[in-house]
Amino acid sequence: MYLETPKKFRGLANQAHQVAENYLRPISRKYDKAEHAYPKELDLLAALLDGMNAGSPDAVGATSASKRKGAAVEAGVKNGGNLSACLGVMEMCWGDVGLLLAMPRQGLGNAAIAAVANDEQLKRFGSIWAAMAITEPGCGSDSAAIRTTATRDGDHYVLNGEKIFVTSGARADAVVVWATLDRGLGRAAIKSFVVEKGTPGMTVTRLEKKLGIKASDTASISFSDCRVPAANLLGNAEIDVQKGFAGVMETFDNTRPLVAAMAIGVAKASLDRAHDLLKRAGCRFDYRKPLLSVTHAEATLYRLEAEWEAARLLTLKAAWMADNRLPNSKEASIAKAKAGRVANEVTLKCVELAGALGYGEDELLEKWARDSKILDIFEGTQQIQLLIVARRLLGKSSSQLK
Repeated sequence: MYLETPKKFRGLANQAHQVAENYLRPISRKYDKAEHAYPKELDLLAALLDGMNAGSPDAVGATSASKRKGAAVEAGVKNGGNLSACLGVMEMCWGDVGLLLAMPRQGLGNAAIAAVANDEQLKRFGSIWAAMAITEPGCGSDSAAIRTTATRDGDHYVLNGEKIFVTSGARADAVVVWATLDRGLGRAAIKSFVVEKGTPGMTVTRLEKKLGIKASDTASISFSDCRVPAANLLGNAEIDVQKGFAGVMETFDNTRPLVAAMAIGVAKASLDRAHDLLKRAGCRFDYRKPLLSVTHAEATLYRLEAEWEAARLLTLKAAWMADNRLPNSKEASIAKAKAGRVANEVTLKCVELAGALGYGEDELLEKWARDSKILDIFEGTQQIQLLIVARRLLGKSSSQLK
């Protein structure tokens, strides 16, 4: 694994950084204060990104994250869509996490479609904006406890249940809904369905008020006898008890590195700003000096930068493994756990280093500290990631290690 940004992705990463700096940063505070207001500026930006990504399997957004056969086009070791998506997301979240999450066609549902959809579904859903609905009132980190049901009825499935904390659930063109075909068969019966906006029986019941990422809507959605075409079931419709939950969980192998990349982006924003403020205050940042001979503020920032670099490399490794169709469930969870924790620590510590200035709304540092917390929670909490890593290391199943 080459540790520098691949040459073919540098242009995309640089473009994403320019967008973050000149487009997202200027409207960041505006939509932080106007929760639930749709950032209309993102419509033009989404069109621009579509143009940047047109015809390229190595795009900057969630739709390029896939381990499907044929997803990577090069022979031998590949740097493909997963790596480029992570590099783009890092740069965009250096601008604003909430606005990235609110961006059309960049939802986690898009990554889910890219991960497990067949060729016909990829073509049909390729241009939509898809949210992802997993969490329920009685089901949080344990996705296997899903109670929303999907019952076959001719050429349709009938969905019944409730989903909460759906990112972009009110705005997206469609929602990828996780539901069970048979509660008695446990994890193996859980499948994902693309439910398009406006489908009868699907109702947005509430918008959440949140600590951070306020530019992004977070919705509760109910499904009452909601009829979904059978062709909208992603992946294999057969229940394979031997394979169990693995088919649906493959989605997380692609989306968790993306969430880790979001954490890397917002943490880098905080580090850059804290470095600038401390330099103005007299810190010289001579990296050749031993830690015992520099100020506490400098030593603290050095340590945070080291933690950030470790999280970044773990994230790129997980994405690189996905590009090469290597099993990366453990690495995806390691990256998500490390990056989520590091982002929380970095953003809060940078507020502390900046003192009163970092705590006020004149600085984006306080916003980044609020935004970062969700990145350690959604797509599987810190504790769940560590549990998954432990299972992989010990060779234990979910029933053996809870």
